[in-house]
Amino acid sequence: MKILIVEDDLSTRNTLSSILRKCGHDVNAVSSGEEAWTITRKQDTPRLILLDWLMPGLSGLDLCRRIRSMDGDNPFYIIMLTVKDNKEDIVEGLDTGTDDYITKPFYPEELRARINAGRRIIEMQNRLLSHAKDLQNSLDHIKTLQGILPICSFCKKVRNDKNYWQQVDDYIATHTNAQVTHSICPECMEIHYPDIHRRISRRSTEEETDSC
Repeated sequence: MKILIVEDDLSTRNTLSSILRKCGHDVNAVSSGEEAWTITRKQDTPRLILLDWLMPGLSGLDLCRRIRSMDGDNPFYIIMLTVKDNKEDIVEGLDTGTDDYITKPFYPEELRARINAGRRIIEMQNRLLSHAKDLQNSLDHIKTLQGILPICSFCKKVRNDKNYWQQVDDYIATHTNAQVTHSICPECMEIHYPDIHRRISRRSTEEETDSC
């Protein structure tokens, strides 16, 4: 998965990048909070951030606050890297919006385990977001079907919500799970295929007579 590392110390940054790349992750590593802030506002940015707490300029805690202020339906998962290990600092980080933390010096196995935990959370969020979008689309279709449908008096096409005209069967197939099959009603059969209509009518009459 895509991971953004924000760490001002070159040695630590390279070590983190090496470990995570060996695990198969797509890593983008930057040295400042300002660089990370620019990246997080772009489309398709990594949703998991490994963030150093103590950095010059924009600190990890301040960057976390900024990110949480713009979180939408698909929030970031933030793991804070810190030498701070007392309870007060941990509580402060969690209250700011950190999802997890790793104390320095870190163990590679712990790093991998916490990254995997974050990946599972992100995947679950993505599934929930996808289900929510599908549900909203279904509700939109239901509202459309419950409303007034403009239908042409001559060709019987239906105007959809994008102001395009569709055949009724196309509209139903687009907005519902129903499968449309085609047949001919008796009235149209009599008008367009009178010979076939007479044979069907005669056969029906004969069957009724036989049944008596």
